[in-house]
Formats: sequence, structure tokens, C-alpha cells
Amino acid sequence: MAHKIKFGTDGWRAIIGEHFTVENVARVSEATGIWLKQNYDNPTVILGHDCRFAGELFMETSAKVFVAQGIPVRMARGFVSTPMISLAANQYNCEIGVIITASHNPPSYNGYKLKAFFGGPLEPENVQAIEDIIPDQCSIDYESIDINKCIEEGKIEIAAIAERYIEHVKKNFDLDAINNSGLNLVYDAMYGAGQGVMPLILPNVALLHCDYNPSFMGQAPEPIAKNLQELSKYITDHKNIHCGLATDGDADRIGLYNGKGEFVDSHHIILLLIHYLVKYKQMTGKVVIAFSVTPRVEKLCAHYGLSLETTRIGFKEIASIMIKEDVLIGGEESGGIAVKGHIPERDGIWMGLIIWEFMAKSGKTLDELIDEVYALVGPFKFERNDLHITEALKQKIILNCKANNYTHFGKYAVKEVKTTDGFKYFFDEERWVMIRPSGTEPVLRTYAEAPTLEEVREILKATEDTICK
Repeated sequence: MAHKIKFGTDGWRAIIGEHFTVENVARVSEATGIWLKQNYDNPTVILGHDCRFAGELFMETSAKVFVAQGIPVRMARGFVSTPMISLAANQYNCEIGVIITASHNPPSYNGYKLKAFFGGPLEPENVQAIEDIIPDQCSIDYESIDINKCIEEGKIEIAAIAERYIEHVKKNFDLDAINNSGLNLVYDAMYGAGQGVMPLILPNVALLHCDYNPSFMGQAPEPIAKNLQELSKYITDHKNIHCGLATDGDADRIGLYNGKGEFVDSHHIILLLIHYLVKYKQMTGKVVIAFSVTPRVEKLCAHYGLSLETTRIGFKEIASIMIKEDVLIGGEESGGIAVKGHIPERDGIWMGLIIWEFMAKSGKTLDELIDEVYALVGPFKFERNDLHITEALKQKIILNCKANNYTHFGKYAVKEVKTTDGFKYFFDEERWVMIRPSGTEPVLRTYAEAPTLEEVREILKATEDTICK
């Protein structure tokens, strides 16, 4: 029986050679093509792949299937980021963009993300419609199709996807202000798809892990503190670095470091972006955040008179609001953030450039800008702990959450529980912990916030001890 292909919170992902195979990519592509022809008269597709193993092979397989279905294809040559494909889908007026990527997942994974014509994730109901028609086996003889012949015949067009993205960046940022600011900046591509872009945008930025390595040196390219120790050490060793930026495997998520080599989480980045865009750039609009984001955003929105909406986790939930309403910023705890004036899509490089422009134009350090935010919402710390536990224990914990069996985590008494997506336990206005299974990996995530990092870790330890006993 054919393997059942399921799309998670952000695309379909699987281990290369196990379930992520040429045949299964062809099955998903055939379903995507069928859906396109059911919904559009003359659909076109734009395709790309990131730096993962066999990305070009999987992308070309997808291209062959679309061509066989009579759907014209535009395609990247060389690796590109997810935001580049999303922007290109919009700029080239393609009904669907496909990027072969597993984003921040471990190197053994690859994946298949679907992007819509408006430049963001395909709406959940349309992703579900495609998933529902994936055939048990691909009916197309894609192996007999010659890619080069398709290019010669004009059925596949090689598109300048990276070049268009760079042009778009140059039109929207004061890069001269950053270059001439005297800021010493460093960028860590984590061996991901952002590596080719930064040197062309800001040639004076120091670079880490900006070379092709599909194994990612054995580490998941997720821009969180435990994976960015080399970036932190680079900053502390050099002593004159003002800020470090990292992006994940497909460059749609952001990681940030201050001049002391300390990690700055996405909650702080979202607050900084709201503060800059509203106070300094006089922009307005609604704020949309995922359920796992700090409640401090609510305080800042109240201060600036902005409306706020909280969604389920998965950026497609945020994007579906951004395409219908006047949204200033949409953001997730995991580093995926989008802003007005770009596309309704996460973009780690774009967010990093906004922060660097903020620093350059204000003449302030990142810590000084964070202090401006703290003056409005109060200081806080946050950390996430991923528990790699058995599936049986994970299910037991979720059942306990659903049954309201957790009233204390160590000395912390639960005052309120919110269950929009996962289980968020509030102890008071400044302390909370959240429990939620990952939508893309076999892990259980715990998240906590408190006034100090020591207390955050105390809460996470108390939570783990309570739920894993």
C-alpha cells in the first residue's frame, strides 16, 4: 500500500530515501497539477530548491510532472530561499510556487512547500484539497521526459529568481545607511539558502557557514541558541561586533545576537519590529501572532492603539489573515515573521535588515533598542525546551493536558489555561509555560517566560519533572 503523504504546519516533510523519494515527489506534484487545472484556466508554476541533498533532482522531477500535465514551468537554476520563491510567485504571476525544502529540520529530511500567487503560503483549505487527491502512484512517465529538451522547447523557463529578490531588497532598504553606519555585523547562513544573497546586499558583513554543505555539518539548520554557538563565540571573540544575524536552511526564519554574544529570541524581535515600524516609521495596521508568542505583544499593541489577533501555530494561519486585512506584522515564536510592504511570508534576511536599519538610523545598540521596548512592556526572558520522548509518553502527556490534570508545575500554581493550539498555563501576568507537540518533528515542545532566565529554566525543569514522571 502506498505511503500516506500528509502536509504538516508548513508543508510535507520526510526523511530522504525513506518516504521523501522521487516517486512520492511525483505523486504530490501530480496532485498539485490536477488541483491547478481544476481551479485555473491557464495555470503556471514556479519551482526552486534549497541547499539540501538532491534538491535539484526532486525539483526537476516536479517540473517534469507539471510539463507532462501541460502546465508551463518557471524554474530556478541553483539553490534559492523560500522567500525568493514566494516573491517570484507573486512577481511572475504564477498560480503556485513550489520550493523543495525541509526548512529547519535535520539534514536527513527534505520537503515540499506550496506557495500561492499572492506571495505567501497556500491557504490551509487548498493544501488540504491537494493532499486529498494525491494518487497512490504517479500516473505520469516522468522518467522519459528530458529537462533540457523541455527548456529548449520553452516548456520550462529558467527564471532570475535570486536576482529579482536582490533588486526588491535594494528598493526597500537604505543599505547605504547600514554600510556607512560603522556597525560591525556578522551573518550566519547555517549552510542554508541565504548564503548567496548577503554578500551581494551588504558586502562588508562578516560571513559564517556561507558555503555549500548539504549535511549542515550534521546539525539541524534551525536558528536557535543551542545551534548557533559558533556565531555567539565569533561575536565574543572579536569583541567589536554589534549584531549577529542567522537564518535557517531556507532562510525564512531569523536568529539574532546582540554585541555581547547573547541570543535575542523572536518575542523580542517581534516587539522591536512593532516599535520601529510604528514609532519611527509611522506605520499602522493589525498585529497577528501565533499562540506561542509572548503576551507582552498585547501590552505594546495597547500602547500604540493597534488591534491584535492570535492564531493557531503555523505561518499559513497568519498569512491567510495578511492577504485579507491591513496587517502591519505577523509573527511566530519559531522565528518566522512577515511585515507590511513585503510579501505575506516569513523572511529571515528581510527582518534582519529591518533591525540593522533600525540600529543604523537610531545610532543605538540592539540592547539600547530593547531597553526602549522594556520601558513599555517590562523586561522578560524566554526559552524553549524540545523533549525527545517516546510517542507513548507524548500521547500520555497530551491526554493529561486535555483532562486538566496539571494544576501545579513544581511550586508554580496554574491560574489560567488557554488552549488555542497546545496548552498555555499562566501562573501570573509575568510567568507562563506552554506544552505542545511539534507539527513537523517527533518532539514535544515546552516554552516558558519569566522575568529572569534562571526562573525560566526553573519553570522548564519543573514542567519536565511533572509531565515526564
